[in-house]
Amino acid sequence: MNLEYRTFDSSLLEDLAKFSSSVALDAHVSETVKEILSEIKLRGEDALLERTKLYDGAELTKSELAVKQSELTEALDSLKENQREALKEAMENISVFHQKSFPDDWRDNNLHGAMVGETYYPIKRVGIYVPGGNVPLVSTVLMTATLARVAKVPEVVVVTPPNTDGEIASELLGALHLLNISEVYKAGGAQAIGALAYGTESIRPVDKIFGPGNSYVNEAKRQVYGTVGVDLLPGPSEVMVIADESAKAGFAAAALLAQAEHGSGKEKIYFLFTKQSFFEEVVREIEIQLETLSRRTAIEEVLEIGFKAVWIPELKKIAEVADFVAPEHLELQVAEEKLDYLTENITTAGAILLGHASATALGDFVAGPSHVLPTGRSSRFSSGLRLQDFLRRTSLIKYDKESLKAASACASCFAEMERLDGHGRSVELRVDS
Repeated sequence: MNLEYRTFDSSLLEDLAKFSSSVALDAHVSETVKEILSEIKLRGEDALLERTKLYDGAELTKSELAVKQSELTEALDSLKENQREALKEAMENISVFHQKSFPDDWRDNNLHGAMVGETYYPIKRVGIYVPGGNVPLVSTVLMTATLARVAKVPEVVVVTPPNTDGEIASELLGALHLLNISEVYKAGGAQAIGALAYGTESIRPVDKIFGPGNSYVNEAKRQVYGTVGVDLLPGPSEVMVIADESAKAGFAAAALLAQAEHGSGKEKIYFLFTKQSFFEEVVREIEIQLETLSRRTAIEEVLEIGFKAVWIPELKKIAEVADFVAPEHLELQVAEEKLDYLTENITTAGAILLGHASATALGDFVAGPSHVLPTGRSSRFSSGLRLQDFLRRTSLIKYDKESLKAASACASCFAEMERLDGHGRSVELRVDS
């Protein structure tokens, strides 16, 4: 493995823009997803089970599609005590964090004296996609479903792909049981998104779909948007580590390796550092730590194609580059006195981990904020999953006789400017009465 770095020059940002968006949607993915969704819409559960057999290798009957309550109970009972306590501890942190961002309903008077305001309602029925694949993403259950529970969503549905035996990891089912989620289906991929959006014989359609997935899942969410709502379209995981002279090579190496082991092979790993000789120290640490990691081969593949290191001595330029890239996770392994400057000048990261002790893994698992975050520079215009995504807002307007009279001249003027006689008359009639 040959890791290299480059220096800051006039072509850097253009290079980084191409690098960050290299996981581009191809026509094959789009057409395949379109075909899958069409089949689900037309043939429902038969198509869903056929695709589950094709892609997941699990041959299920219609009666086996839904996870039984007994499976959820047995899964929780099978967990070790320390696993249960870890789940509860993370759930508590996540709940407390998101309760603090619960928006308040409000009422006030506008210039006319009319009452205006906003009120918030939980979305009635949501679907949560939990990826399967190489590892059971237990933390994704907590980082999505816990928010739905805090928001008091009445109906929460979870879909997740089974293994070849038609089973779902007990850790994942145990977490769902702790959250009192009982509607769970053994389905993954674009076909599961189609089932949530259009419904099947067993699965009633939802109002909004949440959760990360691969390129097929994301494209399916994109294509069903409008029929249902979607949260965001997070792609392969990203981290940017910024290290100054106070950084420890072992910590920096561990942070880079941790993101590279996610498993898609398309992760993006950015490393910006101020001290030129520090790069070789980090590379040595990467080689040492790789020897003990179980996913070494997959990590090496990611580092070969998804690693970008840049030596930038000036902190100001580092901030400019980081703000341009808008990374999903940003680890600031810098001296304490530099944290304020960087957080004030890097305003586009999905999540910022401040200081040498704040590993991205803490945000992934237990800190509190959801780890479902925008990727591929989409943090420039969107934010990570939050409680408000499980709510919808309704505006309120109430005029009485006096406030109506006060507003009538202004409303009539707009009706005249926009050539909408009926609009004007609908106000004038009320004033005259």
